[in-house]
Amino acid sequence: MSGAPTFDLQSHSTCSDGALPPHAVVAAAHAAGVELLALSDHDTVDGVDEALEAAAALGLGLVPAAELSAIDGEREDLHVLGYGLDHRSRALLDTLAGFRADREARAHRMADALREAGLELDFPDRGGRPVGRPHLAQAAFAHPANSMRLRDEGIVNFSQLLEAYLIPGAPAYRRRTTPTVPEAIAAIHGAGGVAVWAHPFWDVDAGDEVLALTDRFAAEGLDGVEAFYVTHTEPQTRLVAEHCARRGLLTTGSADFHGPDHPRFNAFRAFELHGLEPELGAIRPGTP
Repeated sequence: MSGAPTFDLQSHSTCSDGALPPHAVVAAAHAAGVELLALSDHDTVDGVDEALEAAAALGLGLVPAAELSAIDGEREDLHVLGYGLDHRSRALLDTLAGFRADREARAHRMADALREAGLELDFPDRGGRPVGRPHLAQAAFAHPANSMRLRDEGIVNFSQLLEAYLIPGAPAYRRRTTPTVPEAIAAIHGAGGVAVWAHPFWDVDAGDEVLALTDRFAAEGLDGVEAFYVTHTEPQTRLVAEHCARRGLLTTGSADFHGPDHPRFNAFRAFELHGLEPELGAIRPGTP
């Protein structure tokens, strides 16, 4: 695997904040040359069966997965990927339903905060599917009453609106209340899965802090870290990958595909291995 990656272990469908239905995500991955894919929607496995069926028809390996949003003290939105889950486990489904209820309540708090900040929006109706920050950002960006203000603020797409208003420290951001990182890890392990910290440098800036958190999370049961990621620099990638190798932790990677028109996460295999060897361990395709 020293060349271009043939795996991509994080992607999102319309079951959470992606633009394509699960079968179309699989088709796009296959067209891009992905051989091992994970559909990892936020706090849900609702799209996994559809993705498994599509992957089987194309001969593509599909890992049942989910991306769980977690809190850790003052850190308000760390993501833990669960791979190889028993996506039909009743205990897992009930646990994820509880996490989504907290996500829904948080989404309403953030919508209210956007209105308090002077932006108008209609709360997204997703037919019971999770409403996340990208959906709120899209709703506010699309509302005609906001166009002049957003133009004055230099905001030209919903991704910029999200970063201006809906990330930690921004005026309309509101934190979740559950789960903690150990609770997310326990939910993943309880469903027979492997727990991996997603895109560590998306949430933490300093390399030494990333390594310290990796060690603490590993003591709490974490199995690996997404060392190879579309926005990671080569020094960041090497720092995490080499530390995980010394610790015997898995190292995964992804381009975090959200859809072909997403301003940042729009192409599969758009991350670099930098000549390093990932360690995927027990992460294997599922079966329909």
